[in-house]
Amino acid sequence: MGKAPKEVIVYQGPCFAIEWFYKESGTSESLEYYDALPDDRRRKLLVLAKRIGDTGQIFDKTKFRYEGDKIYSFKPQPDRFLCFFTHGRKIIITGAFEKKSQKFPRREKEKALNAMKSYEERVRKGIYYENL
Repeated sequence: MGKAPKEVIVYQGPCFAIEWFYKESGTSESLEYYDALPDDRRRKLLVLAKRIGDTGQIFDKTKFRYEGDKIYSFKPQPDRFLCFFTHGRKIIITGAFEKKSQKFPRREKEKALNAMKSYEERVRKGIYYENL
């Protein structure tokens, strides 16, 4: 099993902690995507993470939206950061992509659902946070 990255927290607010999901190998596709973005696009995600972390909600569906099956998306244009809510008042960002069409990519949602399942199983076994 790989070592988890040290930077798991995107933002810690009074309502929610927002974290990057990482695989058993210790890699985080969403964090790698974020790191490759220019500063102005990174800032857009951080503003949304801070808003939900501090207030507990984002009412604007053009910025944060329920995608079904317990998956949500932060929507800092043109990017999408898929996530889910979990116990301990946490939001886990599972994946990211640049939206290029009107239709939501089924493959991205499937990856998010698999990541959620992996996270929940590894937390239940007590091994998700063991390397932090």
